[in-house]
Amino acid sequence: MTATAVTQRPRTLGEDMHALIAELYPICRSITGDGFRETLRRIQDEIPLTLHEVPSGTPVFDWTVPKEWNIRDAYIKNSRGERVVDFKRSNLHVVNYSVPVRRRLSLAELTPHLYTLPDHPDWIPYRTSYYAESWGFCLTHRQFLALEDDEYEVCIDATLEDGHLTYGEYALQGESPDEILISSHCCHPSLANDNLSGMAVAVSLAQHVSRQARRCSYRFLFIPGTIGSITWLALNRTRVPFIRHGLVLSCLGDRGAPTYKRSRRGDALVDRAAAHVLSHGDGPYTLLDFVPYGYDERQYCSPGFNLAVGSFTRTPNGRYLEYHSSADNLAFVTPESLADSYARCLKILDILEHDARYVNLKPMCEPQLGKRGLYTAVGGGQLPGFELALLWVLNLSDRTHSLLDIADRAGICFDVIRHAAESLIAHGVLAPTDPA
Repeated sequence: MTATAVTQRPRTLGEDMHALIAELYPICRSITGDGFRETLRRIQDEIPLTLHEVPSGTPVFDWTVPKEWNIRDAYIKNSRGERVVDFKRSNLHVVNYSVPVRRRLSLAELTPHLYTLPDHPDWIPYRTSYYAESWGFCLTHRQFLALEDDEYEVCIDATLEDGHLTYGEYALQGESPDEILISSHCCHPSLANDNLSGMAVAVSLAQHVSRQARRCSYRFLFIPGTIGSITWLALNRTRVPFIRHGLVLSCLGDRGAPTYKRSRRGDALVDRAAAHVLSHGDGPYTLLDFVPYGYDERQYCSPGFNLAVGSFTRTPNGRYLEYHSSADNLAFVTPESLADSYARCLKILDILEHDARYVNLKPMCEPQLGKRGLYTAVGGGQLPGFELALLWVLNLSDRTHSLLDIADRAGICFDVIRHAAESLIAHGVLAPTDPA
């Protein structure tokens, strides 16, 4: 019998994104340091990311670029020399940005430096100490309860010294200098949804956009949360006026319904585009008004900038039990959710790219569409959706209504309205005017 070669099924885009998350998951990231750089260098294998290094001590508005943190090892050993808490088993075990420590402590002395989740005794919490020098360990509550009244050797083999803050940037020039900003924070250690999912979707969007003709220019930022967006805004003030629309991406891999948080403006084109895409998609969704809490949208939307930047997630930060814990793992994010998030983001970008105003070249009553092959030959039935879209585009194309205006007024998906406009242009009854 002749052996038959087995043909493997090609991976889907969602599976590709999940594979990238799995590859980046073990890296210990923080707002500065080699783990952050290692992550961005891996992303450079996917897109031509430019890395920028900003020295510690650089003033950025009311903030200062912090010292750089790097960690090699950390543990708590009992008197028998056993590692009862081991950074090498999970990088969440150390409070991120802990100062170096080598001490021997009693359990009573050690306990104030330990953090657990009693309601979820098998999960390790994620905690940070970015701007106040301290140290600590995170462990499961079961581990904590198992600690004996003993003397413990505590070691955090880390450095906190002058260095740099790193961020990655990928700019794509379009026909217009007006930019769409896509921003993702990359500063968490092994957290798959809050951090890595946004990065994976941003990478896939950048790959797609790079292959397309573009009316708009694009800027993809991979930054440490809060201090990264503040630093970029402080150092790129001449670029800020070119940002017309933006999305902050995170928490895009969980099984929750998609959620869009509006920009501070509330009625910006990106806000309307996101609402349109979600309302014409499958299943439930959530629209949230802006609040000055969350991810980096609160920096882009600060009153001194007031950029049209919204936030796209599935379950928002802090609203799922697994948030900032070891339960936010590779099993928590799914290829299907990643692919769905990507597809919805792509539709938002499509509206931002193609929304424009047009003028009806035959505004005196309806032009005869049948002789142009745009209308069905047999009348009397219910008007098909595309033909109704043609009539809506013709009726509202008076230089004052954009395609998104028409789509919202008609209750028809933007894709159908856009296709109708393109067909009318091709048949000489519609012409573009200034972009919306």
